[in-house]
Order: sequence, then structure tokens, then C-alpha cells
Amino acid sequence: MESARELGKFLFVIGMVLVGVGALLMFGLKLPFRLGRLPGDIVVQGRNSSFYFPIATCIVVSVVLTLLIWIVNFFRR
Repeated sequence: MESARELGKFLFVIGMVLVGVGALLMFGLKLPFRLGRLPGDIVVQGRNSSFYFPIATCIVVSVVLTLLIWIVNFFRR
């Protein structure tokens, strides 16, 4: 019976992640900032090539994922 409880928790977390991604896709264009185009992202454009490194976006995504994992682990105890 314990495995069914763990499966239920796992499915709940996956569902919440899908809801979050869906909301981001639906309302992402209305946000005052665009992920991938934050100040601090490095963009170098040459004549024939371009280089893009989203360092600020990587930091924001890392912080959000860290908080999400921390919250999930907090409620798992």
C-alpha cells in the first residue's frame, strides 16, 4: 500500500509541474520580462554569425528549480 501512496505523490508533483508549464506558456507573453531576453544575457552578433549565452536566464531558472525541489523535499518528510 505504501507504493501506491508514493505513486500518488509522484503523479501529483508531475501534475503540478505540468500546470506550471502550461500557465507559463499561456501567460508568458503577458509577463513584463521574457525568459531568454533578460538583462545580463550575453549576445554577440557578427557579420556572419551570432553567439548567445543566457546567463541571467540560467540563474533565474536555477533559483526557481532549487526552490521547487526544496519545497517538494520539505513536504516529503
